[in-house]
Amino acid sequence: MTGPAPIRVVLADDERMVRTALRAILSAEPDLEVVGEAATGAQAVSVVREHRPDVVLMDVRMPEIDGIRATEQILAGLDDPPRVVVVTTFENDSYVYDALRVGAAGFLLKRAEAEALVGAVRLVARSDTLLFPEAVRALAAEHTRASRTPPPWVARLTGRESEVLRHMAAGRTNAEIAGLLEVGPATVKTHVAQVLAKTGARDRTQAVIAAYESGFLRGS
Repeated sequence: MTGPAPIRVVLADDERMVRTALRAILSAEPDLEVVGEAATGAQAVSVVREHRPDVVLMDVRMPEIDGIRATEQILAGLDDPPRVVVVTTFENDSYVYDALRVGAAGFLLKRAEAEALVGAVRLVARSDTLLFPEAVRALAAEHTRASRTPPPWVARLTGRESEVLRHMAAGRTNAEIAGLLEVGPATVKTHVAQVLAKTGARDRTQAVIAAYESGFLRGS
């Protein structure tokens, strides 16, 4: 019997040394495979379309087009797009927040330990929880200004969907939410799908960002 296919990763960073270091760390793991590299935002879009990875590690500041626009083009241009993790030097960078708003699944600091990098790739590939929820909350506190008038979707959430959204923002998995709410995982999956539909979000991260911006959740 063969095991599950490895998680396929594309590295996008304009510094060759950074890409080399990332490749060395990820390639040492049997369940991770680096399938392509890009030195510019435009190259990142092209390489992703060619190799169809599961995860993209995207530098936020790159030549030609930045990581935000590259993320936007990748997510809009593929039927089954990869999960994009922004790699950044500064965690409170407004570029990072903008990348999350357009659909990046999370962000990772360039100074992160190898174990954190590997764990982040595995986590976003599973896509059933939020990457570093405390960091997302801090970023929201720094960059969001909640609307005075909540958007219509806030009123359309059921009580149970509201609970699920709060648990999503805390970084809990579907299984953890199911245990807390004493329901089955399939029921939680349905609630998550409804939350995404009502918030107009691509994934959990976008839904949580929308919740902070609406005032449904507070960043501090």
